[in-house]
Amino acid sequence: MARDTRQEVKRVLLVALAVNVAMSLVKLVVGLASGSLAVLADAMHSATDGLSSLLGLVTNGLSDPEPDRDHPYGHDKYEAVGALAIAGFILLTAFEILRTAVMRLSTGLKPLRLDSQELVLLLLVLGCNLLLAGYELRAGRRLNSQLLLADARHTTSDIWTTVMVLLGLAGVVWLGQTWFDVAVAIPLCLLLLRACWQVVRANLPWLVDQIAIAPEAIHAVAMGVPGVLNVHDIASRGVLGQRVFIELHMVVDADDLTSAHAITEAVEEHLAERFGPVRCTIHLEPRDYAMAAITFQGAHG
Repeated sequence: MARDTRQEVKRVLLVALAVNVAMSLVKLVVGLASGSLAVLADAMHSATDGLSSLLGLVTNGLSDPEPDRDHPYGHDKYEAVGALAIAGFILLTAFEILRTAVMRLSTGLKPLRLDSQELVLLLLVLGCNLLLAGYELRAGRRLNSQLLLADARHTTSDIWTTVMVLLGLAGVVWLGQTWFDVAVAIPLCLLLLRACWQVVRANLPWLVDQIAIAPEAIHAVAMGVPGVLNVHDIASRGVLGQRVFIELHMVVDADDLTSAHAITEAVEEHLAERFGPVRCTIHLEPRDYAMAAITFQGAHG
């Protein structure tokens, strides 16, 4: 059974929520005071960071790894659902930034009320972003939490947006070119879309029950157990290192139920040693059911 790390994940998300709210307020104040579209867009992005952390707290409370009557396979997928919702926040942010930039260009550019003090303040915010992203990334890897890793990617995208904003504002302050403020909109959108795709790519296979472990690897481990004669119809789903569900059909060299059961337990132990937390369903079959094909074939290969 997977270790319940929800309380540890919750503590990380609470820290992220507090930091994101504080940074959003700072950017909002700077954006309103200066009239900078880029800073206001960055403030909005930081606000979505806060929303994603808040959503993560809600999702984390639902993602109990322990099975129950209503969820006999556990509640782990709530984390993936939360991560995809975070991707949705990132996508909406990208479109909102682009829409606002186009609107600003169509109505005409106005001079910004900006000086070096605002740039220094945004540099401090950038430093906080770097610390938070590193903190979430380390915690996500340590706890093997897809939710924290997704939130860390979102925070990382906020770092790059803030860098782009600072470059644009530097052009406004030192070169007197107001259009720099709007010019950062397109690369900001591209960075946000990239972050969105990374989150989707990491979590969608989990939700659609894509293969977790190559059937050849499962076959090799099972066939290495004394008494196993044949293994076929192998399937797996889940997240490697967190929890994987494995199903397989097996032929064993045993004439009684007790001996056959001992072999299946040995196979489960070997699979757990090799791949981490697993939950196996093994279907025993007579010897004439043995087959060479070890897994399923279909339209996708």
